[in-house]
This record gives sequence, C-alpha cells and structure tokens, in this order.
Amino acid sequence: IKKEIDRLTYGYKDKKQYFIDKLAEGISQIASAFYPKPVIVRLSDFKTNEYAELLGGNLFEPKESNPMLGWRGASRYYDEKFKPAFKMECEAIKKAREVFGLKNIWAMIPFCRTPEEGKKVLDLMEKNGLKKGENDLKVIVMCEIPSNVILADRFSEIFDSYSVGSNDLTQLLLGVDRDNAKIAHIFDENNEAVKRVIEEFIKKAHQYGKKVSICGEAPASVSGFVEFLIKCGIDSISVNPDSVIKTILLADKVEKKLKK
Repeated sequence: IKKEIDRLTYGYKDKKQYFIDKLAEGISQIASAFYPKPVIVRLSDFKTNEYAELLGGNLFEPKESNPMLGWRGASRYYDEKFKPAFKMECEAIKKAREVFGLKNIWAMIPFCRTPEEGKKVLDLMEKNGLKKGENDLKVIVMCEIPSNVILADRFSEIFDSYSVGSNDLTQLLLGVDRDNAKIAHIFDENNEAVKRVIEEFIKKAHQYGKKVSICGEAPASVSGFVEFLIKCGIDSISVNPDSVIKTILLADKVEKKLKK
C-alpha cells in the first residue's frame, strides 16, 4: 500500500499536500468554468463500505451492518478519527477560493442529522478557515432526513439555504434500504408520502426566507416530477450532465404552461 501511495504521489514529500492540491485543482476547474455563477461543492459523504474500497481503506473503516444509516456525512467531520481528513477537505476549498480567487465556490453539508450537529460542523469549518458569510461563503445543508423537515425552523437559523436529497429522503421516509435488492422495488421517489413531504418542506423553507434546490435522480427519471417541483415553487433543480438540456427544455415548457 505504501509503495502504491508513493507512486501516486510522486514528487510530494507531504502526502497531505498532494490531497489538498489535487482536490483544490479539481474543484477550481469546475468553478472557473462557471465563474462568477455559484458552484456548490458538496462535502464528502462516502459510507464506510465505500471508504473501505479505497486504497488502504479497509485498514481504518469499521464494518457496519447498514452503512446507509451509519458513520457518514456530517457525523464524520467532527469525529476525532476523521477530523484530520476533514481539515484537508476544508483547506482544499479554502485554497480554491482564496489562492485561485474563486469566491463563487459555496459549501454544502450532507446528512446533517440535528441542528446541534450542524453548529459543530460550522464551528469546525471556521477553525479550518471557512467561515460562513466571510468572503461571500454560503453554506447549504441537504434536506435528506425527516428531522431536516421537522426542524426546518431551527436548521434555517444556521444555514443559508437547502438542497433536497431525494434519494436518501425517500429511503428514510419509506423505510427502504436502497442497497437491499430484496426491497428495491418499494423505493419510489414518486410516492405520495415523499411528494407531500417535499411540497411541505419547500413551503416551510420559503416561510423562513430560504431557497430550496433538489438533487437526486427523480427530476430526470420520474415522469411529471419536474412539473410537480415547479408547481411547488422549487428555486432550482440539479441533474446529471446528460440530463441538463432535456430538463431545461421541460422546465421551460412547464413554466410557460403555468403562466397561461
């Protein structure tokens, strides 16, 4: 493993700096292409089984029976075992914003279970040089857990806006493990319960003056979902690159239809 790491990081005595530089360069390549429009960088949200598949990962990751509901997202960032890795992540974003001058880069926190956890992450980001509100840095939180919906008033006090993660939200609302093939047929982002929660959340977020985006497969893969979102007043929709043109044309068609 050490030999492979040395090969990959050839020319770098400081292996941490290799990670920071490469991540900063990758983020900057995208952010510069869209400058000055905002580019939102979702912070790491690998599950333990995914980290275990990386080079040397199996030496450090615990084995979980259900990684989807385990040590992931925001809960990793302030854990003593992961803090050094999160610090490097923050330093990469800081370099892209301050050294490369790409202040259009914003950060997004995934799988944040409680407002208290959100505050911990924001405090840690500030210690690592990323203070919300400083140099136009906005910090978005994903809405992908029922607690995000129920406590929208409290999450709105500490974050700038939201992005609905329809995949995880559907999984948790319907009690379906997306990694379990036996019940995969029950997973349905078009389910009435899911749509009701999304509609209600958009209303609540707007009441608190927060914008709402959505990321996930639903807008591109579920028939009628884009129209549903626009009727709910969604502020923006995120899709995979291969679905961008199709979604833009569909959204334009729906908006013209609603204006009549």
